[in-house]
Amino acid sequence: MLHSIEKERPAPLAEAPRPGACDAVTLEIVRGAIRAAQAEMEALLERTAISAFIREKKDFYTALFDADGVMAVGSNVPVFGDITGPVFRDFPIETMRDGDLYWYNDCYGSHGAISHSNDQVLLAPVFQGGRRCGFVMGWAHFSDIGGLRAGSISPETTDIFQEGIIVPPTKLIDAGVTNEATLKIFHRNSRFPEQSVGDMRALMASTALGVKRVGEIAERFGPDVLADALRQLLARTRRLVRAKLAETFDYGTHRFTDAIDSDGHGNGPFHIRLALTRERGPDGDRFIFDATETDDQSPGPVNLLMNPDVPGTALGLYFLGGDPAQVCNAGGPQALDEVRLREGSLLWPRFPAPLGMRGLTLMRFLAALNGLINVAGSKAPAAHSAYVITLIRGTFRDEEGALKPFLLSDGIGVGYGARPYADGIDAVYFVAQENYPVEFLEIGYPVRLRAYGIVEDSGGAGQYRGGCGIVREYDVLAEEAVLAIRIDSVKNPPWGIAGGMCGGTGRIVVNPGTAQERVIAPLSDGNKIRRGDVLRIATGGGGGYGHPFDRPAEKVLEDVLGGFVSVDAARKHYGVVVSAGALDLAATTALRSCRPATRAFHRHEYVDTLA
Repeated sequence: MLHSIEKERPAPLAEAPRPGACDAVTLEIVRGAIRAAQAEMEALLERTAISAFIREKKDFYTALFDADGVMAVGSNVPVFGDITGPVFRDFPIETMRDGDLYWYNDCYGSHGAISHSNDQVLLAPVFQGGRRCGFVMGWAHFSDIGGLRAGSISPETTDIFQEGIIVPPTKLIDAGVTNEATLKIFHRNSRFPEQSVGDMRALMASTALGVKRVGEIAERFGPDVLADALRQLLARTRRLVRAKLAETFDYGTHRFTDAIDSDGHGNGPFHIRLALTRERGPDGDRFIFDATETDDQSPGPVNLLMNPDVPGTALGLYFLGGDPAQVCNAGGPQALDEVRLREGSLLWPRFPAPLGMRGLTLMRFLAALNGLINVAGSKAPAAHSAYVITLIRGTFRDEEGALKPFLLSDGIGVGYGARPYADGIDAVYFVAQENYPVEFLEIGYPVRLRAYGIVEDSGGAGQYRGGCGIVREYDVLAEEAVLAIRIDSVKNPPWGIAGGMCGGTGRIVVNPGTAQERVIAPLSDGNKIRRGDVLRIATGGGGGYGHPFDRPAEKVLEDVLGGFVSVDAARKHYGVVVSAGALDLAATTALRSCRPATRAFHRHEYVDTLA
């Protein structure tokens, strides 16, 4: 079954915004005010949440919407779909009142606005003088909401019911009165209810703060000025993204294919096949995004229920390029005329397929978008690794000797792809999210960090080097524990481009270098570890950009001395000879006189296409 979404017809590119209640100067003041409100919501959530995944990892997002529920300002995270639509289907917008708060985590019920069940969404209307003038959203990853195993996400799951409690759109607060019974049901499903209670209170407080701040903005400028400002911001983003699409994609169909390795159940690889078509229409050009040729859905939990707004959001963020004068909003999705997905595919699975590890597929989808831009003739970064997820669940003895349960739910950074003008970024988790500090890990969990650093040679060689991954080595202090791990891009490492080489792969080993050494499957659960074991996790790197021989020899030496590139790799891949910590210029010149031939992409070897 084809799932096709026709987007709202964008205004012609040449048409300037119609004059409204908000002038150009006031528009920038309002833009700054709503971005400040959004940032304050996030700061409050970070400071008051209980779980490490919110407080330390910063796995949360906020957004502000206009009076009709169209996203006007969002976090720079390319996972947003239609957040408000699922609520409006069950609770008509005209029935909403001041003091209401709505809640859901239903992935299938929201058509992928939420793409795995750990993420909780709170949505509140904002009124000023009795007039609805906007909505605010708080979204955060809760560490445990029930399900098959502690942490709720596991490579072992085979349907979404094993991934925790499902909350359909629900009125959590009705005109200021909280539905406490609903909250009790939710918290009762968590193995760590105190943490769940604290995180929900923090998320509710953040949303309440957003309501207050947006209300103050509406009161200061007036609802008409605010409404027109949000309309102009949407139109500005839509026009910019449409213009960039026209610059990037010539008429015709452009295609790119990438792959994830496995679903943890012995299946794979799974190919993500994307196409973008630019065609002439009676009212101007049409841009059609098509992922219908993507492989069928997986029995394991790597399916991505991708809301049709996600491709436009991701493309919009790429084209906005971090410009502080622009905002991430629904203008990105509106720039595409149509999005085609196929029901039963990896990117639009049928209920109740499991979704918990969908981040792996999302990261590969984003890399495939970069590939699509590159094959169209523009210059996007090389591919990145997918951030690594670990869950360690078990027991430890407290100071009194009593056994206590614990859950260490962690995400570990990887290397990102090199850019056409700079090296890739090292040791990044995802956007603004962070790796846990060593001190926090050792205080909060029964582990001790033996090593924490860069994985040498994990960044793909190139004129611009791919970002490097991370190595972490732990002493296990728990009495016993079960480990789940999610590492991808082992069989299909992140591709390099324009002569750049592919990134390195991740690996996890228990008791490395001893007679008890065990290599752990890269997407697996149920791996037993116990007190005295050493756990070593190394993550992958990003692809390189440009021919490695075009990297200045001095930069290669700098990488060698900094631990990013080994002496052997410098010679083999870069043609640079380093001896006793210094360049051997004569030997380097001789090596670089025989320049290896390259092709468009590199994954294990140079190829013209990854299809």
